[in-house]
Amino acid sequence: MTALERAIRRPPPVRGFRATSPLDGLDRRSVGFFDVFAQSVSAVAPAAAATTVTLLVAGLSPTATVTSLLLGGVLIILVARTISQFARRFAAAGAVYTYTARGLGVRAGLAAGASAIIGYGAIAMFALLGGAFYSTLVLRSVWPSLPDAPLVAAGVLSAEATLLVLVLVRGIRLSSRVALVVEAASVTLIVGLLIALLTRIGPIDPAVLLPSADDSPVTVAAGALVALTAYVGFESAATLGVEARMPLRTVPRAIGWTAVVSAALYLLAAVAQVSGFAAIGGDFAASTSPVNDLADAFGLGGWGVVADLGIAASFLACAIGSTTALSRVLFTMARDRALPAPLGRTHRRFGTPIGAIACAVPVVIAAPLGLLLSGVALPTAMHLTLVVGGFGYIVSYALVCVAAPVFLHRIGELTGRAAVVAVACAVALVGTIAAFAIIDIGSGSIAVWVAAALALTAAAAIAWRLRRAPLSALGAYDEPVAGAVLGGAAEHSADLAPKSASPGEAGASRDGAG
Repeated sequence: MTALERAIRRPPPVRGFRATSPLDGLDRRSVGFFDVFAQSVSAVAPAAAATTVTLLVAGLSPTATVTSLLLGGVLIILVARTISQFARRFAAAGAVYTYTARGLGVRAGLAAGASAIIGYGAIAMFALLGGAFYSTLVLRSVWPSLPDAPLVAAGVLSAEATLLVLVLVRGIRLSSRVALVVEAASVTLIVGLLIALLTRIGPIDPAVLLPSADDSPVTVAAGALVALTAYVGFESAATLGVEARMPLRTVPRAIGWTAVVSAALYLLAAVAQVSGFAAIGGDFAASTSPVNDLADAFGLGGWGVVADLGIAASFLACAIGSTTALSRVLFTMARDRALPAPLGRTHRRFGTPIGAIACAVPVVIAAPLGLLLSGVALPTAMHLTLVVGGFGYIVSYALVCVAAPVFLHRIGELTGRAAVVAVACAVALVGTIAAFAIIDIGSGSIAVWVAAALALTAAAAIAWRLRRAPLSALGAYDEPVAGAVLGGAAEHSADLAPKSASPGEAGASRDGAG
């Protein structure tokens, strides 16, 4: 027997490892890059956002649409670089919540967690509403006498909800692959239609794509915040850090590629729609379904119905992706003891956070159904949930951008470029929130006030939680366990509390996350 064989058969004990990961119970290392990429892409829903969010941006100023989307794209790519500073160093299921907690501590971590919960939850509601809106358009194309009643939209939304529950409970491999197939087909349909439109439109006057003299910097900045809502969810690949294979490589790649691909698609959609309405002398902002209107105007009416079907499917994928991410954040906060322990329970067979799913899904379904059945118009309900979700996401992004340089400095890996990018992103995100709040309040919308009420409620809940039982540390992440290490010896369960970030944290996480 060689020395190597003896070492393998009777290895010396290696101490300092846990018997189980703090996030034990999830289906660890079960999905590859394309599944992780699908999570971010589905949460963003680029096929749906390319046609709906561009219209919302145009509602502020049609001539500033392309510029606002471009600014939003550049900002989100820089935010993606900042979030990847964490994703390259440790694997987690809490995404921006965990990252902020590791950088800024308990209070900021809870604030980021609350913001992420509001963001993921409200965008999941927006996606169900959007799916119902475009599904009813498809139904009316084959059944013109279908009544325009809230009960019809509510029925479609209920059918979507049933599919959502089935996919979420069955496991991340099923949900991510369903979302990937649906989103890939939807994007292919939308890109095909946009290219066909550009071919019919012909030469484009560059002047129609630039802001006019009437567009103030505040208007462009407010448009950029609405544009940012087209990208929200791009970071949700980070919620699969435990379930991904080689997460320190696959998660940052998925985050970065989602931001870049989405930005390219949105610019294509904005150019096609802005130039299309300019060519026919129409009002982009007044359209309720711009893709359909342009398809009819340029002799592509059949394409419009197909595109509506793709958009409806994309919204369903978005609901799946957003609720998947929401359940992982709730799960992680429960494992951190910030939320009730039952939310940290996992399904024995499927490895899904069933406790968090059981808590989140009824709310995600009931809220949009309640809006519809109470008589709120579908477009109004979509605007409300989108704005509230956008605020939740943007606040969490701003917090994680502040946390990044603090965390990197603590572990001795801060660079000047990383610090400048993170701080610039945080300032820009806060600025866009302020600009949009001014514009939206001025329009008479209640969305900002609803977002403010939720923020105050979250702040009160955080204060109550900390008074009831102080939390010493947050930010549980996936760690190497004794069973995965040759000669690994498990520590006693008393040592399982999360440790604060230290210079050795990054290295230990790298060693165990693959």
